[in-house]
Amino acid sequence: MKVAISLAMMRPSMWADAAILADHVGFESAWIPEHLVFPVASKGSPHDGAEHPPVPASIPTFDVFSYISYLAAKTEHLHFGTQVYNIGLRHPFITARAAMTTDVLSNGRLELGIGASWLREEWEANGLDFDTRGKRVDEAIAICQKLWTEDTIEFHGEHFDFDPVMFEPKPMQIGGPPLHIGGDGKAALRRAATAGKGWIPMNHAPAQLWDPICDIAERRAAIGRDEVCEITLAWGDGALESLVELAEAGVHRAIVKPFASGKEAMEKIEAYAPILAEAASIPTREP
Repeated sequence: MKVAISLAMMRPSMWADAAILADHVGFESAWIPEHLVFPVASKGSPHDGAEHPPVPASIPTFDVFSYISYLAAKTEHLHFGTQVYNIGLRHPFITARAAMTTDVLSNGRLELGIGASWLREEWEANGLDFDTRGKRVDEAIAICQKLWTEDTIEFHGEHFDFDPVMFEPKPMQIGGPPLHIGGDGKAALRRAATAGKGWIPMNHAPAQLWDPICDIAERRAAIGRDEVCEITLAWGDGALESLVELAEAGVHRAIVKPFASGKEAMEKIEAYAPILAEAASIPTREP
């Protein structure tokens, strides 16, 4: 079981100190949220049952790749993930270049969580059609993966169209930063099976995970992908019992919050070391 920590649960002014301590204590990775812009008049939520956005439009938000590069320079082993990057809002040239640079500067420690997005108003503010975002996301993923692996590429799609280009250097991680597909719908499961290293469920309790995990495994087997899909879930306070429950449900990485407030975060992160040592030996159920 890999154990990660969410930096979203504390003030950005604490991120550097928290990352340094998490690296020292032995957390596998740290994850930060991502949005390009928050329109003032927004509605909806990525969480089932919520009727309003989970954060106010005025919340401080940073460019994830710049911030991860900064944090990576202060740490040695800690990986950094995006939870999740709205890949469809940018031209894939921008995403591929920024992610490659971050991957190189971090010495291959970028975990690229991506999603199709839930905030319609954010797409509209960027002049993009929210209702066709799925196809745009699929094309962006395909282009990024080609840029990261092929010498010369061209692409002629519905949303992106260009003649042959070259893209150097390639990322530190062979094949490019691993993609962790966020979302709960059929399209997210398909992308996790065909293009992703992993899947990040957004509205699944542990007991609800097994059927989609098996679905992803079957889709992978059908196209000759024999590697296991890595499941990442944000869940609970990080108690050892919770980690065991998650592993039995098929989760490989738990993003935990072992503190109730930012004020006690540093103390709780340091005190978490014994649980990290035990978590390393917890086996994950595989389909």
